[in-house]
Amino acid sequence: MSRGNLNALAAQEIRRRIFAGELRPGAKIDQDELAEALGISKLPVREALIVLGHEGIVEHVARRGAFVAELTRDDVRDQYRVFGLVSGLAAERAAVNLPPESLRSLADLVERAGAGADPVEQERLNFEFHRLINHGSGSRRLTSILGLLVRTVSHGFYEAHEDWPGKAGEDHRRILDALAARSGPQARAAVEDHFADGAERAVALLEAQGFWDRV
Repeated sequence: MSRGNLNALAAQEIRRRIFAGELRPGAKIDQDELAEALGISKLPVREALIVLGHEGIVEHVARRGAFVAELTRDDVRDQYRVFGLVSGLAAERAAVNLPPESLRSLADLVERAGAGADPVEQERLNFEFHRLINHGSGSRRLTSILGLLVRTVSHGFYEAHEDWPGKAGEDHRRILDALAARSGPQARAAVEDHFADGAERAVALLEAQGFWDRV
């Protein structure tokens, strides 16, 4: 695995731990334990922490190490909503630009996701659904920005939220209907609502896990 992929692997695992409530605000991030758990050296972990510092979810304290930032509920909401706003713009463009074969591919993904796939497969199908729409926008600038944003959202949403597959399926059908109708405004609104709902679910999950409780 390349160095860049190792950095991404480490960053994704740290994000997962934070947004799964395993690492709470103010907690020190054990670089040695992370490196050992992932079977990698400490260098990719250190570089991943630098990236996460730029994202605002990790704070670096001189001579003390890296700590989980004091994230607020609105910080979590903003992370999803910004992603949703840019994704909504892409969907608005895609409603005009998507060829018929891409619409058929999207319909197939929705059908397969609704056929009882396991959470890991659901996650993959969800990624592919949004990737097709994003690239269907025909905007290199939007797809470039979305490529950066997708790395900032933790994976495992389908495993963490038992009722999410059903709700996501409904949202995806609504998005698909808007795209098939070639309605840019409806597609944009449906995507923005989809991510806004995801934001509230992420906050609710962290609250249930005591993420903001003081020990």
